[in-house]
Amino acid sequence: MTASSFLPAATKMIYDMGLQHLLQGITFECPHEALEEKQKVVRCVLEGNNYSSTEIDKIFSASKAQGKSLYYVDEEVLQAISPDVIFTQDVCEVCQIDTACTAAAVAKLEKQPQLIPLTPNTLHDVFNTAVTIATAMGSEEAAYTYLAALQNRIDAIIDGLRLHKAPPKRVMVMEWLAPIYNCGHWIPYQIAYAGGIDMLSNPGGDSIVTMWEKIVKYDPEVLVIAPCGFTISRAGEEIHLLTEKKEWDQLTAVRNNAVFLADYDLFTQPSASTLTDGIELMAALFNPNLFTVPAHLQHKYRPLHQLTPAHV
Repeated sequence: MTASSFLPAATKMIYDMGLQHLLQGITFECPHEALEEKQKVVRCVLEGNNYSSTEIDKIFSASKAQGKSLYYVDEEVLQAISPDVIFTQDVCEVCQIDTACTAAAVAKLEKQPQLIPLTPNTLHDVFNTAVTIATAMGSEEAAYTYLAALQNRIDAIIDGLRLHKAPPKRVMVMEWLAPIYNCGHWIPYQIAYAGGIDMLSNPGGDSIVTMWEKIVKYDPEVLVIAPCGFTISRAGEEIHLLTEKKEWDQLTAVRNNAVFLADYDLFTQPSASTLTDGIELMAALFNPNLFTVPAHLQHKYRPLHQLTPAHV
């Protein structure tokens, strides 16, 4: 059988579970390893552009108001691949192509593939998507082996927090800078497993615009800035949108050098393995006396006070 993945998180999990030999057809945002080996089927009109956070927000808002999608399918490539299964999503029409757009594209194919939407809302849901993917590809047992190893890593953090009776840290994770968005869906669960609590978050639901005044009043002890789709270097280009606010220096997280930039794929790409990476990173940021940042994640974050003056 042949499967196509229309979302990077599914592609990542397919590789993690060793099922990539069954994968043909991916998106332009999929992991680097997949981009080197597989044909790109899903594209976006914003590819190759370096818009600001404000510009991206306006473009997507206008597109949504007009009932249009910024994503499209290379129908000729998809026809040649002729997949049996296509993994798609309906969590966020801004971040990835959704099932409706996918259905419109595949309606023209000679062979109709099965569309399998992966629409997790919580961390538990994300883990279950691995089972859905592996089962559809005829290798259900691969998912259980994969998930058991990830659960062991999370359990180690929980045990460490319990052993030291560590109180939860007052945290905020930002999903966007202009306007500021809180975090939603599975991220609040990541935060909880890592030893924090984000009272501005929306567990299991969409992230929403959050007023700066509310953040100042909440006064997080730890602030993690991970805009959707942004690496730490890209987020650093716009960090001035926060540091120039007059109340910025009053925040406890700022005064204690507990503001961190992190790569988006530890949070807003719902792969079970990358979200587990995000939990391990945050555990070390919340309680550096108990946990250390794993070597393979050292390049995935940066304390704000270590950025160059040009960024801040």
